[in-house]
Amino acid sequence: MILAIDAGNSRVKWGWHDARHWTGLATVSLIEFAAANHHVNPFAATHADPECIVISNVAGKGVHQLLVNWTSIFETDPLWLTGEAERCGVTSRYERPEQLGPDRWAALVAARALSNDACLVVNAGTATTVDMLSAAGEFLGGAILPGVDLMRFVLNEHTGRLPIQEGRFVGAPRNTLDAIETGCRHAQAGAVERMHRAMASATGGAPRCIVSGGAGPLLVERLDISCSYVENLVLDGLARIALDARERAGRAG
Repeated sequence: MILAIDAGNSRVKWGWHDARHWTGLATVSLIEFAAANHHVNPFAATHADPECIVISNVAGKGVHQLLVNWTSIFETDPLWLTGEAERCGVTSRYERPEQLGPDRWAALVAARALSNDACLVVNAGTATTVDMLSAAGEFLGGAILPGVDLMRFVLNEHTGRLPIQEGRFVGAPRNTLDAIETGCRHAQAGAVERMHRAMASATGGAPRCIVSGGAGPLLVERLDISCSYVENLVLDGLARIALDARERAGRAG
């Protein structure tokens, strides 16, 4: 059994995978995760010791220590994922592959398993990432921008009067809340669509667009390009990486 953990900027999501499919999935906010009673290990609630543990953490040192504490009850040492030069048919062309976020790397691996076509891989959460994966499996590069909630927060923090409350997306906003909401939604969709056009121009064909992340469903509604939503893209990639690591270790042994 594989325990895959995706610690993002706003929440921690994990799942148990039996090498064929997910047998259990859970998610909590970072606040809930940090406040969990130390006598109740969230990862041990439904399963015994995992054979493999793989972790993507982009939430910083504090969350790293919490994950160390929670996984230390298991006999297996976790694989703390970092960006790599190559894995599971994906080759990184990042200037320094190890600096690529582990969540982005896992999402690229999962996208490659879904399709051998060129893909635009979008993960919409606290931040939105838009990554280009060629038909040959090369990660060509990508963009990072603030997510919708972060855009609202920055507008509120750095202006004298703009509110932080959520508005509505409308064609012609006639109040401030709707103007902010519509602007943020347009910014998200516009970034994805511009990256889609850039990739199509560079590769000679329109890439497939795969969207994931908590803000993904609302983003999909705004996009004027064909796309699909995959809820657990990062976890799917983590499971595949764990299986590949186990296979490599078996060959080496």
